[in-house]
Amino acid sequence: MATITLKPPATAAAAGGEVSEVELSEAGSPDVGSQSSGSGGSGRSTAGSSGWVYHLGVNSIGHEYRHLRFLVIRGKTVAMYKRDPSKNPGIQPIRKGVVSHTLMVEELGRRITSHGELYVLRFYNRLDQTKKGEIACGDPGEARKWVEAFEQAKQQADYDLMTRGVSWNRSQNENELNLDGHRPRVRRYAQGLGKLVRIGKGPEKLLRQSSNLQSHEIINTNFGGDSGDAFEAHEWRYVRTFNGIRIFEDIANTKGGKGVLLKSVGVVGANPDTVFAVVLSSDKHKRYEWDMLTADLELVETIDGYYDVVYGTYEPRYLSWWKTKKDFVFSRQWFRGQDGAYTILQIPACHKNKPPRHGYERTKINSSTWELRRLNPPGSSTPKCLVTHMLEMSPSFWDRWKRRHNENFDRSIAFALLSQVAGLREYFAANPALTSDLPSTVVKPKQSDSLIIQSELEDSELNDEFYDALARGESFEDEDSDDDDDMIPKAGKVKFKNISWAIAGLAMKPTKASVEKSELVTNSTPVTIDSNHFHGTLRRAKSENDPNSWSEPGGEKFMIRGKTYLTDYTKVVGGDPLLKLIAVDWFKADERFDSVALHPKSLVQSEAAKKIPFILVINLQVPAKPNYNLVMYYAAERPVNKDSLLGRFIDGTDAFRDARFKLIPSIVEGYWMVKRAVGTKACLLGKAVTCNYLRQDNFLEIDVDIGSSSVARSIIGLVLGYVTGLVVDLAILIEAKEEKELPEYILGTVRLNRANPDSAVPI
Repeated sequence: MATITLKPPATAAAAGGEVSEVELSEAGSPDVGSQSSGSGGSGRSTAGSSGWVYHLGVNSIGHEYRHLRFLVIRGKTVAMYKRDPSKNPGIQPIRKGVVSHTLMVEELGRRITSHGELYVLRFYNRLDQTKKGEIACGDPGEARKWVEAFEQAKQQADYDLMTRGVSWNRSQNENELNLDGHRPRVRRYAQGLGKLVRIGKGPEKLLRQSSNLQSHEIINTNFGGDSGDAFEAHEWRYVRTFNGIRIFEDIANTKGGKGVLLKSVGVVGANPDTVFAVVLSSDKHKRYEWDMLTADLELVETIDGYYDVVYGTYEPRYLSWWKTKKDFVFSRQWFRGQDGAYTILQIPACHKNKPPRHGYERTKINSSTWELRRLNPPGSSTPKCLVTHMLEMSPSFWDRWKRRHNENFDRSIAFALLSQVAGLREYFAANPALTSDLPSTVVKPKQSDSLIIQSELEDSELNDEFYDALARGESFEDEDSDDDDDMIPKAGKVKFKNISWAIAGLAMKPTKASVEKSELVTNSTPVTIDSNHFHGTLRRAKSENDPNSWSEPGGEKFMIRGKTYLTDYTKVVGGDPLLKLIAVDWFKADERFDSVALHPKSLVQSEAAKKIPFILVINLQVPAKPNYNLVMYYAAERPVNKDSLLGRFIDGTDAFRDARFKLIPSIVEGYWMVKRAVGTKACLLGKAVTCNYLRQDNFLEIDVDIGSSSVARSIIGLVLGYVTGLVVDLAILIEAKEEKELPEYILGTVRLNRANPDSAVPI
């Protein structure tokens, strides 16, 4: 299991840049609900995280509340306090319990409050979504750290489930943390607190500034260009350098776009979380320092946590001789990938609350995208981020400038937008406090003190569940009182380290023969799969340009983990898919359609399908009005080796499947902004959205609920607007995390060629 190096914030007395040590208790008392000592008997690390968050909810009389609380996670145990327990020995938690393997964490994005911006996390039970609740952080970076911390706790719960069995897990469910119900009386001190990662600066910084936590995640350190897991159709050519920033033109014969694509690329000395917060900020005094065009911004409407509309003005004298003031309206939509990279889409818009203004000429800002990706240059410990600003402009103006170079490109709106990258670079260089690291505190165990994290009820069993607590919002004793919150000591910035799984190996490209040898029972007679026996509602393509159809591309357009990935992060070109795509269904229904394979008229229930050793059914549930279901059926010619990675995935736990089920998207043809929004990075679907698994007979069905994530809903909404002009490639695989599982291989692929929603068959 991945562990975390734990460094809570320094005390005020700590010297600049030094690390001070604070002693806590280590007496080895059991985890909540555990009968073993230390780490709960699992043999896994009990390192954890701690920091200040807001607990959000609605109380019994319907009033919303936002309480500042100190959250501690150790192993799978979670506790919530009114004050920092490391500075208040003996303080009792107001909420406590354990995280179950069915916990899901969803990032709801930004929420504007009267006190500033918050980034909200929603918790819910995958099996019962009425069990839910929310906490909030001061910036997206801290939200990401809490997601990682809860994922560590969930992995611990999954490990215990696998090693101790279902009956033990059933008893543990009675001890799940409840942040919304009654606070049980505590009569026992929980000891054995290991080192803690301190997340965030403390209560006095929660709303206004980021924590600038250093993340040392294993990522591909490729320095230039786009970093994805599928080959893109763009062909970028360097054109010119402005203010030290490179300008590129896309010279590929792209389809689906109306203009010329340009991009500026630069390296900014800050992490992506910090750059994202600056780009999204509407604080004009800060924007004046790096943005000459869109500095005066006013938030018009917040659509959701990932989508808003802004209004702005600018002085034209900086760009032209015209004296008339200009104003504009554009929408912003943003996403954060599982690798921590951000994408921001900016599109000209209209809004009823911002009609044309007297004395101003309404203009359109070029459609553009921001892409922020972390860089880890070898030998460097300072944060760096590759910033790419891409936009579309008129081909006639750009062609004239290239031919004569006497057009005033440097006085155009497009140039002002591209120059924002240079402005950001200089802004962060001139403000080192935005990225500097303050002293850290390492919390180490000692015998003299103790923190109350676990407890048991007098005369009854603990019956607290984490997501329940966040939702109900009832208050007991003095929990709602914040009278002593001002006693919380101020905290400094901290470093965060995540030691990822890394095992050495040898690089090699997977071949279908080698994959079949390890994943399938090769000494069995293969079954002949005749495609004519299987017909879905979406037809197979007859040619490359056949609309509203599907085909099965090879794996050579996708990049997957090579044999040495755990040591050098090398990816190799994918080979032929292991499973054969035999049919695709395109349904629509008023409600979400689960368990497609059990439908009497399903392809899986046919006599021909029952003769196939194994069928993998992928049911992508697309939220819309009506809802759509894209169902893909993949078949194996031989039985699956039960000891292989695929065999362990088929018959494994849901938590194991969630941690391994991976999809790589690629928009082969289509509007460029949709391409940038979807990207080409691999996504662990079980971590991004809710996946439900149905294992019966000779098949495994995976129902992917895209509507369970607000981010996924936002992206799919954009895609559906252009779907009839898109050619989309998807690759499905199981993520390899151990040396013996490498290199990765592709389970199956599909190409969707300009699918028409109107052609979907009603259920």
